Amino acid sequence: MTTELTHYINGKHVKGTSGRFADVYNPATGEVQAKTPLATVEELNQAVADAAKAQKEWAAVNPQKRARIFMEYVRLINRDMDKLAEAISREHGKTLPDARGDVQRGMEVIEFCIGAPHLLKGEFSDSASTGIDIHSSRQPLGVVAGITPFNFPAMIPMWKMGPALAAGNAVIIKPSERDPSCPLMLAELWTEAGLPDGVCQVVNGDKEAVDAILDNDTIQAVGFVGSTPIAQYIYGRACTNGKRAQCFGGAKNHMIIMPDADMDQAADALIGAGFGAAGERCMAISVAVPVGEETADKLIEKLIPRVEALKVGPYTSENDVDYGPVVTAQAKERILGLVQSGVDQGAELVVDGRNFNLQGYEDGFFVGPHLFDKVTPDMDIYKEEIFGPVLCTVRAGNYEEALKLASDHEMGNGTAIFTRDGDTARDFASRVNVGMVGINFPIPVPLAHYTFGGWKKSGFGDLNQFGPDAFKFYTKTKTVTSRWPSGIKEGGEFHFKLAD
Repeated sequence: MTTELTHYINGKHVKGTSGRFADVYNPATGEVQAKTPLATVEELNQAVADAAKAQKEWAAVNPQKRARIFMEYVRLINRDMDKLAEAISREHGKTLPDARGDVQRGMEVIEFCIGAPHLLKGEFSDSASTGIDIHSSRQPLGVVAGITPFNFPAMIPMWKMGPALAAGNAVIIKPSERDPSCPLMLAELWTEAGLPDGVCQVVNGDKEAVDAILDNDTIQAVGFVGSTPIAQYIYGRACTNGKRAQCFGGAKNHMIIMPDADMDQAADALIGAGFGAAGERCMAISVAVPVGEETADKLIEKLIPRVEALKVGPYTSENDVDYGPVVTAQAKERILGLVQSGVDQGAELVVDGRNFNLQGYEDGFFVGPHLFDKVTPDMDIYKEEIFGPVLCTVRAGNYEEALKLASDHEMGNGTAIFTRDGDTARDFASRVNVGMVGINFPIPVPLAHYTFGGWKKSGFGDLNQFGPDAFKFYTKTKTVTSRWPSGIKEGGEFHFKLAD
């Protein structure tokens, strides 16, 4: 039976009125399991208007009381961890351990936001000039919006919700129409935790809703995570309409393997970082760059049996699986098309997963693991973000060539280097033109008290996600300069004059 999903407006589930729906698939079976309502411009604008009214009350709540609601929210997330993870796996396809990790990394940002009273402090200068004091304060923007992707349906919404709400804003979340159930559940939990109705709204939709967000004058800031072309579009339109915007796009993350690296450690890291969540991560390592032919030969020798041993299956499998299906049939088709382009353009496909077939799940969106060797930078599989279980190996003649590969690619989200040499690692971290760097650490997503963001075409905007940057993004600074008259007693009466 197909379930009809809802929006979440003013603390309750609300049916869509547009008559338009998007199919939500079970990626393991290929069956439609739910339908997501696609909001009209009018529905979106009404949700924003309601949020604007609720935001005034929420902004008047002092930060410490807001923090107590966040504490309760963390408790509820932990209580419902398994329910949230199951909802993610059912609609996205990722394994339950991956889905729990999705929730956990989002919750860490919520935990960080409990410290919002400290992060929202202003500054004060006593006697900045004679008789003059200056102080600044951080104030909420009003209503803000988050447009979030399918690959992390818990983590990214919480990255947007947490800092925005802690700063006193109301937030509109437009989740991916491919797996919207978890964001709806997260909104329900805010209500249960004590957040006033209307302060967190979830409006499902497609491009019509996105454009309505970008054109709505009440919305002051927009955060987006998705593909680079869409990130550029949203950033440009939001800025044209006078909004703040932080838009994060695609990635092509390189891992450099130096000759002195522990090859078993490097190979294991590549398996987890390249094939976890079926490669549908913006921080997935999709390019291995061994330095030197001998290093490359050793690495490929280590990788082949590991890739061939990967277990692919549904999250409900009784046997442990390493990754599940990709999210849609179109995603599967695109991945296999890029694999074929790699073969046609001369790359060596050393592990071929094109004929992968899972008995009993023939209609599911499963893609077998692929390993390419001798990929060159002019090939489509190197230039484009594949977003699937495909690892490309580009052989570098020396360290400088490897550094140049990671630095010159138009996307600059994350990168890593595996080496035993501290000088090489320090040089790489200093010089590589990429936003996040791992040293013997394949997926360098910072902890919540730092900040997350890529460079070049992986990120648009001057402030990153979560951490202190998020509170700067979701607040505006007001600075007050004050001078008080001093009283001078003359003839038994007080007369006032301005201080010199």
